[in-house]
Amino acid sequence: MKKILILFSVLMVWKTLPAQNTSGNYPPPVTFTAEQDHQSMMDQLGIKALRPGPSGNEQDANHANYDESKANPYPHLPELLTLKNGQKVTTSAMWWNKRRPEIVEDMEREVYGRLPKNLPEVNWEVLYTDREFIGRAPVIAKQLVGHVDNSAYPLINVNIEMTLVLPANAKKTVPLLMMFGPARVPAPSQPNSVELDQLNAALKKILLSQESSLKSIFDAHPAYQMLVAAPGSGIAAFFAPPRPVTPGPVDQPGVNGVNNDPPSNEQLIADGWGYAYVNPSSIQADNGAGLTRGIIGLVNKGQPRKPDDWGALRAWAWGAAHALDYLETNEPTVDAKHVGIEGVSRYGKAALVTLAFEPRFAMGLIGSSGEGGAKLNRRNWGEAVESLTGGEYYWMAGNFMKYGASDAKFGAKTANDLPVDSHELIALCAPRWVFVSYGVPEKGDAKWLDHQGSYMAAVAAGPVFKLLGAKDLGVSNDYTTEKMPPVNTPLLDGQLAWRQHDQGHQDQANMKWFLRWADKNMGRTSK
Repeated sequence: MKKILILFSVLMVWKTLPAQNTSGNYPPPVTFTAEQDHQSMMDQLGIKALRPGPSGNEQDANHANYDESKANPYPHLPELLTLKNGQKVTTSAMWWNKRRPEIVEDMEREVYGRLPKNLPEVNWEVLYTDREFIGRAPVIAKQLVGHVDNSAYPLINVNIEMTLVLPANAKKTVPLLMMFGPARVPAPSQPNSVELDQLNAALKKILLSQESSLKSIFDAHPAYQMLVAAPGSGIAAFFAPPRPVTPGPVDQPGVNGVNNDPPSNEQLIADGWGYAYVNPSSIQADNGAGLTRGIIGLVNKGQPRKPDDWGALRAWAWGAAHALDYLETNEPTVDAKHVGIEGVSRYGKAALVTLAFEPRFAMGLIGSSGEGGAKLNRRNWGEAVESLTGGEYYWMAGNFMKYGASDAKFGAKTANDLPVDSHELIALCAPRWVFVSYGVPEKGDAKWLDHQGSYMAAVAAGPVFKLLGAKDLGVSNDYTTEKMPPVNTPLLDGQLAWRQHDQGHQDQANMKWFLRWADKNMGRTSK
């Protein structure tokens, strides 16, 4: 018997998709290419020219700098514990009430964008619940969708995709790691042979009722079966309440680089944790052309952004926060006080932004985040500010583009003109727990990411952790002299942690270390 993907399954999926409500007098959403949207923002800001970002190809004339002697053209970072009026911050109250709000304001206005005031509600629906196994551990997997209220602008639908997986035999609440990535159940249960015969018979009946001409085909092939139950065939996906999964980039743990460790989800379940995957692309597209769609487009009613509007990183963080809303109110098995956020590469940036701006997340595993994440903006090494004012501008607020301008109505600006830097982004997470993770260039975690610059940012963030009664990396806070520890050397004694593993562009090689560190901070015994 052959297994085929039949048209019927596609038709069934299509019939379940929500129809767009186009009633009412709503202007259609603007349709821009990424280049048009980028130019629109340049026009709003009065920018005539941007400096080109460095090339990742070391053979190109404009290749990125990898000479440490040239890596710190702007060695002085913004003062972390000094108010704008020059007063030193000496107490936790001064941090929370004065300095932190100053940093948040600068970060929102100039770097990541502001959340809109008219954000819609999200209503969560459980599409289906499945009993599965991860390794030998029984789990309960749920496929969920968060329907974003679009009554203010029905021309755009946003449905947040989330997969939730919890230990089936948990005797008490479990911590959970929320991860950015495609939201798919891990091991859908399969129909047995008797059930498969029933499905085939029902499917044949439906097809014949809709198209009588198919009878001659079935008569000519009386032994033909449309579906075959085979391990890993995914047959159950045809008959579970269907929902197409929006593909995301491949910056997922375990996809890039060499892996000598079990998949992250296996490690989490084996240690008694739960996990969730939230699909960023179901919240906001990972491109500039999508900025008039997704949640950003929905709130802007299909119109282009203003300079201080949020970018994709903030939008993904907003989606994660609403996923946490669901966990807090609907999942008693989840220890909602100990939910972490995780991501790798662009999703590592999003995870750090989420932890910084969404205080209900208790911890974060920040994997290979680079520019826009843990890397110092002022560093001239690999990926640069100009990389994000050009190609990936949509991750950031429009205002961020000013710092790549070579010719503009305000003159020219560089990274040194930014009022904040990434050490302050890390500090916004304090005293919650931050684990900064990287791999090695030899295995694919590119030099482009600036491992040293990210380590410097973590070092420089330390004083805020200590001010708030937490432990930092346990080294001096002199970011100008501190060097990264050797590969596979963990700095995990505090609430701020660092480890560079010996594998590629992923963080599953650090997952067991993250779990030990997080369990220790929770006073929980690792399994």
